[in-house]
This record gives sequence, structure tokens and C-alpha cells, in this order.
Amino acid sequence: MFALDIDPQMLTETESRAQQASLSSVRAEQRDFLTAGTGHPDASVDYAMLFNILHVEEPVALLREAHRILVPGGKVGIIHWRSDVRTPRGPSLDIRPTPDQCRAWGEEASLEFVRYEALKCCPWHWGMVLRRPQAGMMVKAALAKS
Repeated sequence: MFALDIDPQMLTETESRAQQASLSSVRAEQRDFLTAGTGHPDASVDYAMLFNILHVEEPVALLREAHRILVPGGKVGIIHWRSDVRTPRGPSLDIRPTPDQCRAWGEEASLEFVRYEALKCCPWHWGMVLRRPQAGMMVKAALAKS
């Protein structure tokens, strides 16, 4: 399991929490994946998590990178700050994407919508799951478009 972040302090916290939870498979890597990508090979990841990050300038590029590294059928979980209510922290309301925007961006990045996810633990956030289509489904979708 890989945890990517640009902030060394966040990586230290991630490593500490993983250690406390006895998760020896977590590898924290300092990386500006917004500009340099994840550094992982094509189709090498089963699940990617994009949490509180799609308010960036190029969200579709980030979702395309997730698509690139996901295996066919692999999923991406998205969690983001709600844009319909004021929250105790997070980016300004005017730059927070809506679930519909993120779904459209995901589809633009060739990801399929799976479901919205209710987050009972987090009243200030919403969740969604997208997936990279299976190889056969990609061919079927391409034929349907022609």
C-alpha cells in the first residue's frame, strides 16, 4: 500500500498511524503527484484513494493518472468536502467540487461511475466510487460510440 503526499509532516503522521495500527505494508512516499504523476507503472494498482484533492486546477489530469495506474476493474474512491454547507475546515466553498462535477470529470478520464457513498462518520464530506472498465467492457463501450 502506498501513501503519496508532498508534505513530509503528513508522511510522518501517516507512517506513525500505520505503525500504531500494525500495518506493515504501508509505504509513505514524498511526491508531488499533481505535477510528476504517481511514479507507478500502468495497470499496477487495485484501488486508489483521492481524498480532499479534486479542487486542484486540473482534476481530470489527476483522474487520468488514477485510470492509468488502475488495473482493469480497479476502483478509485473519492472523498471530498461538501460544497453545500459551511464546514469547520477545508478549502473555500467556491472551489469545492460537487459530486456531479467529480462524476463528470471521472467519466471524462474514462472511469465508470459505480456509486455515491454515504459517509456516516463524516458529516462534512461526501464519497463516491469509480472504476476503470474491464478490458471487454472498454471494447463494448467503444463499439457503442461508433
